[in-house]
Amino acid sequence: MFLALVASTALAGAAYPVEERSAAQIAADLAAGRATSEAVTQAYLDRIAALDAAGPSLHSVIAVNPKALEQARAVDAARKAGKKLGPLAGVPVLLKDNIETADPVATTAGSLALKDNITGRDAPVAARLRAAGAILLGKTNLSEWANIRSSHSISGWSGVGGLVKNPYALDRNTCGSSSGTGAAIAASLAAVGVGTETDGSITCPSSLNGLVGLKPTVGLVSRSRIVPISHSQDTAGPMARSVADAALLLTAMAGSDPADSATAPADAKRGDYVAALSGATLKGKRLGVLKYASELQADEDILFRQTVAKLKAAGAEIVEIADFHPAREVGEAEDLVLTTELKADLNAYLATTPATVKSRTLTDLIAFNRADPRELGLFGQDYFEKADGAKGLDDPAYLKARALSQKAMGPDGIDALIARDHLDALIAPSYGPAWRTDIVGGDHDSGAVSSLAAVSGYPNLTVPMGQVRGLPVGMSFIGPAWSEARLLALGAAFEALVQGRRAPTYAASVETGPDAAALLAPAR
Repeated sequence: MFLALVASTALAGAAYPVEERSAAQIAADLAAGRATSEAVTQAYLDRIAALDAAGPSLHSVIAVNPKALEQARAVDAARKAGKKLGPLAGVPVLLKDNIETADPVATTAGSLALKDNITGRDAPVAARLRAAGAILLGKTNLSEWANIRSSHSISGWSGVGGLVKNPYALDRNTCGSSSGTGAAIAASLAAVGVGTETDGSITCPSSLNGLVGLKPTVGLVSRSRIVPISHSQDTAGPMARSVADAALLLTAMAGSDPADSATAPADAKRGDYVAALSGATLKGKRLGVLKYASELQADEDILFRQTVAKLKAAGAEIVEIADFHPAREVGEAEDLVLTTELKADLNAYLATTPATVKSRTLTDLIAFNRADPRELGLFGQDYFEKADGAKGLDDPAYLKARALSQKAMGPDGIDALIARDHLDALIAPSYGPAWRTDIVGGDHDSGAVSSLAAVSGYPNLTVPMGQVRGLPVGMSFIGPAWSEARLLALGAAFEALVQGRRAPTYAASVETGPDAAALLAPAR
């Protein structure tokens, strides 16, 4: 509470009230002349200084764009001149620091090995946001190398950015790997943000930070010029404080990219996701509860059952799915796919980086980490080492693993379940509440639903469901390929029904809250 008071005092002079203000509200204010993009951008920069660099020191933003205010003034001038502007004109956006931008800011993936990776080029995602008028405010911290370096990592930590803190309880984890985007957007350090996911890296930090997060169908959004893990599973996606803002951001991001063959269908499949929210309802919608992923710790289980009851009361038809559980061999197959593709895809990316980047292969990165005391000071790099021994993309074992896992989770998983029970979507709790960051034992995350959509390459939307002792938890809506519009409409109706999001409090810990503190003290 003290930190929240300090932050509020520091921000009292802000000219434009950005806290909890939606991207849609900001866009409307700018269009109506109630604010300028320069004022909005400055308000966010002030807030980053007050909350991220000072105050609670969230460490969620690795770098601000030194050209942000210049870009904001250019939008203001274009608006004043009567030029046609895009739907995000003048709205500040933060991007995860594995996404390249043409601004004079390095794309580090959190690693000191890429501290000089200033490429001078926009990823297509960044270019699309610019074309829509967005101000690229800066880059967010992340779990280093998108959480693929070690099987014993500490989510939210990177060599460049340090540890991201959860704005709901500062000693709790933000989950990975889009941890900085999660914390920053929860704390209103930008209107909306972009994360990336291979398996859980949008949905987990969104759930733990009280956000709406969408992991799109692989191929809806370009992956070019984004530091990769896996061409089978990687995708960028929106993270926002509301479904409407996520839909607005996705509409700007989606589309085909000649350099990314997976996106060939995207122009035909993409749509106006904001328009798709019109008339959103739960009445008559058939939702399948994935029982294998729906039994977490007791308090969240109670919240989930209460939420399902609300869905029923709102007219949704609930189907319990108790006969499906991903086979153990699917997890083993995914592991082989990710380590094989990591070596091939990361080596290909490193070959395109400027000469200032001295590590040109995964083998070089492993050697760099061994030589740098900060990089391996908290945990190792066993995944990197395992991937470096991979046999390549023509390895029969890899090809078999990819075919097995994709079929099990896609055609024989999501597609089959939805067809069998005539469902609109599958649902389950996204993840358990944030765990306390533990530099000895590593991560303690709970939740098993993200792999279903990640391995299949299908979309997964998480929407705030409520809180457990002040810590956010989300509900996941999973559907077949290219069903983003349907999932967002369901998410909007769910959001209106449960109103599960609360603004962060920047508490020191859950245990210092008045109710918990009284219970933890001796009885008198």
